[in-house]
Amino acid sequence: MSSLRTVGGVLFTRVCGKHVNNRPISSKRLQLFQVSSYFGAQNNICLSSDATKKEKTDSLITMDPNRFAGHLQKLGIRRCFVVWDFEEGKAKVSHPELEELAQFCTADKVNYDHHEGVFMEVGRRTGVLMGAFVWRTYRGQACGGIRLWNYPGMARYLTDGLRLAQGMGVKSALAGLWAGGGKGVVQEPMHNKHRDPDFRQKMFFDYGDFLSSLNGCYVSAEDVGLNVNDLNNVMNRTRYTTCISEELGGSGNPSILTGKGVVCAMEAALDFLNMGTLKEKTVAIQGAGNVAVIIIETLLEKGVKYIYVTECHQNRVDDMKRVLADKANGRLEIQKVPIEDTSVMSYNCDILSPCALGGILNADTIPLINAPIVCGAANNQLGCPEDNQLLKERGITYIVDYVANRMGIVNCANETYGRLPDDPAITRHLGRDWENSVFKITKEILQKAEKEDITPVEAADVLADKASRELHPIWPHRSQHIIKALVDGGWHKGNNIYGSLTTGL
Repeated sequence: MSSLRTVGGVLFTRVCGKHVNNRPISSKRLQLFQVSSYFGAQNNICLSSDATKKEKTDSLITMDPNRFAGHLQKLGIRRCFVVWDFEEGKAKVSHPELEELAQFCTADKVNYDHHEGVFMEVGRRTGVLMGAFVWRTYRGQACGGIRLWNYPGMARYLTDGLRLAQGMGVKSALAGLWAGGGKGVVQEPMHNKHRDPDFRQKMFFDYGDFLSSLNGCYVSAEDVGLNVNDLNNVMNRTRYTTCISEELGGSGNPSILTGKGVVCAMEAALDFLNMGTLKEKTVAIQGAGNVAVIIIETLLEKGVKYIYVTECHQNRVDDMKRVLADKANGRLEIQKVPIEDTSVMSYNCDILSPCALGGILNADTIPLINAPIVCGAANNQLGCPEDNQLLKERGITYIVDYVANRMGIVNCANETYGRLPDDPAITRHLGRDWENSVFKITKEILQKAEKEDITPVEAADVLADKASRELHPIWPHRSQHIIKALVDGGWHKGNNIYGSLTTGL
């Protein structure tokens, strides 16, 4: 990880007070930092100043990704890469015509951290631009979800993949998973072709072929814009994917385990503060999505006194009231609010749980918080690093989101090892004995932050940086070896490298 701090697994430069690197930025520029999180929420990110300059001047970087895909085809290029050469200590690009891609990556001191590989391919069936981003695979293969999104330019396309790959590596490392950071990024095709069932199937067949050609240096999962059927189609063309349907041997809905993991983190925070258990506590929750429903059900089972929920979609409000009315027995209140509403932040409670929008903890909302603990499922909850310090100054115990919500990746990480009822490889994350359990890691972070007078995010980053550099006990540097073989074997020229055989497309 770079020396700059992360916020919820996403690297930031300064954005507080409408400044980036101490220079004022306009409201219009700020809007450019809005991207989708794992849950489809809006989060604040930014490019480094050098990368921002290049976005304005470099023709490849300013291209719409669909136009970039067409440009590659005109050049006779279907595959390309930017890889980090560990021997020479620099980024290398597959084709001289694409040198701008390597320049952009290395100039971005925020999101680029010697990523072992950035691979892109134009789909053979559909012409869609597909990417795979690989970061720090000391612990094992790069693992992370595929995101389908409409990016306005290649700068955003690359930046999203780079930062999200790091985020998954951090999350996996602190979860004790033997996996590195990975992310798949697919540009939405023009004219909403991805909504056509036949085209969509071909698109994910293309991605499956792309994954197979990478020989397992990256293993995919589900992210924003995809569903289980899409992953089934990916699996039709590769073995290097997870999150497939249960009928085909997959792990199923990750929301259940994610919600239970968040509750474990809440319990750890209470224990750290000597506030007892969840029994008779009051919890305020922003958002009533799938994960929030599991959190609420679990909290009710654990005997909380009262739960207050705000939600901007009426159908979710109605569904929650219908599903949980009997179990709540008067202990649950849910309010329909406008999407921009932040009134839940000031609710007098023991735990505030953001489970909707990213960037919700910021200079405007943190002064409103009337709870000693903040612990939720939303990704990228902090608006910028200084907001993390603001929470500390107010004496609020913040549970780092990539620690609390990690169970989504845990849910699918071990699919290839088979399934067990009450699988101990999963349930140990929710217990209190294993050293990497949600409960123990959360307490370790809080104890380190208190002892060293730093913020929980800073403490988590130190632990994650150390953990992410541990070598896999059986396959150290396996993905790095695979990537080197791809480069040496001419993957970018259309060669598929199968063991000792190299074949053309």
